[in-house]
Amino acid sequence: MAKKILTVDDAASIRQMVAFTLKGAGYEVVEAVDGQDGLNKAKSGQFDLVLTDQNMPKMDGLTLIKSLRTLPQYSRTPILMLTTESSDDMKAKGRAARATGWLVKPFDPAKLLEVVKKVLG
Repeated sequence: MAKKILTVDDAASIRQMVAFTLKGAGYEVVEAVDGQDGLNKAKSGQFDLVLTDQNMPKMDGLTLIKSLRTLPQYSRTPILMLTTESSDDMKAKGRAARATGWLVKPFDPAKLLEVVKKVLG
């Protein structure tokens, strides 16, 4: 059965590129338009991986990760940040929020698939 991935990004073009890349590799993809939408979708289903942007309206990526980590079903689920943010400070905040990994935009589709495959085991 295909692994189910939730992608959270306010930029439609990024969501489309990520979904196209992941679906092409056989993953099932659900898209969310911001952190709040992502949290709602995560609560209504179970995902094998969450891929989130940082800078979004309504709820940013770090807040989303912290919120997901409080839910028992997401305490160990891999959560990757896919963002333009690349400072050491932001990465430290990501680690503190218990993000599994960090990818910087613009992303290389092959690198994205490599990381996704690695964290999904």
